Amino acid sequence: MYRVKVEKRLEIPRYFSVLISLFSITISLILMGITIWATTGKFSNTLEAYKEMFSWPFIPECGLSDTIQKMIPLMLTGLGLTIVFRMRIWNIGAEGQLYLGAMATTWGALFLLKDFQNPLVVPILLILGTLAGAFWGAIPGVLKAFLNLDEIVATLMLNYIAYYWVNYLIYGPWKDPHGYNFPLTAIFPEHTWLPSIGDTGIHLGIFIAFGMAVIVYILMNKTRWGFDLKVIGDNEKAAKYAGINTKKNIILAMMLSGALAGLAGAIQMLGVQHRLQHGFSPGYGYTGIIIAWLSRLNPWAAILVSFLFGGLIVGSEQLQIIMRIPISLINVLQGIILLSLLASETIFRYRIRIVKR
Repeated sequence: MYRVKVEKRLEIPRYFSVLISLFSITISLILMGITIWATTGKFSNTLEAYKEMFSWPFIPECGLSDTIQKMIPLMLTGLGLTIVFRMRIWNIGAEGQLYLGAMATTWGALFLLKDFQNPLVVPILLILGTLAGAFWGAIPGVLKAFLNLDEIVATLMLNYIAYYWVNYLIYGPWKDPHGYNFPLTAIFPEHTWLPSIGDTGIHLGIFIAFGMAVIVYILMNKTRWGFDLKVIGDNEKAAKYAGINTKKNIILAMMLSGALAGLAGAIQMLGVQHRLQHGFSPGYGYTGIIIAWLSRLNPWAAILVSFLFGGLIVGSEQLQIIMRIPISLINVLQGIILLSLLASETIFRYRIRIVKR
């Protein structure tokens, strides 16, 4: 007699990580194609949709600049989440931290530094947004470190607080009296805007994002602190026995993760929106979760994945214009990618054996 036995692999080859990501993306694209086919009723529409989605966003004369603009907040939130995910702390609050960064930057641009015309204005506003995100990340970090409160619940609740706090401001005291009753603030003074690179439509935030990728890589792979985070993630009890201060590291990691999300919100305000308005983020913080996992917590891979996801967002906007396919399709695709990623993770980490009873 034989029986089926499922057991965990003792060693996981490096190429399995690449296979998991590729498998997840492939399954997601197939299911998305089926969804488009079912929605439009024509298989040819599916092929046309794929063509537009994977060509328009990456052509310089078309949507490349928009793709890079959307890549920046995606990269920063993804990089921030790779830090905490490395130590198995599940920060789901990057969206709220991004909102706090945007809100603090708006306060600085419209009130604190409105009349302060100095080259230091933009750096100060970026720091302000970064500190706001770090503060919002520190709250669940402290609750986790000292009260062992579930960080998933804490960060999700803080997302709602940040979202409705911003809504209160743009529907209330910060609402532009000349904005035709739309929920948005007044335009920021031009001296607070991030400069653009020539006529490309791409702002200098791209260099800040790449700089953060380098810093995160060095922190995670070339410093004692990065090693400590990995040890905590692998075995928290062993980390404590080794003398690693787990509470301090949890708080610091959450603050750094929140700081990068807050920086993303600040850059979005100063480089793209130039005002705080309803729906300025189409879920960049949540998409950052998928980017962090697809990149296998690798900062260099996060650059590529965020670029591709920026292209998917721009491509879905194009599909809505030319084919009237709802832009919400990109949310469906992201959800499928995450589910496929989790399922394939299990498949590749375990193996099936047929053994004798």
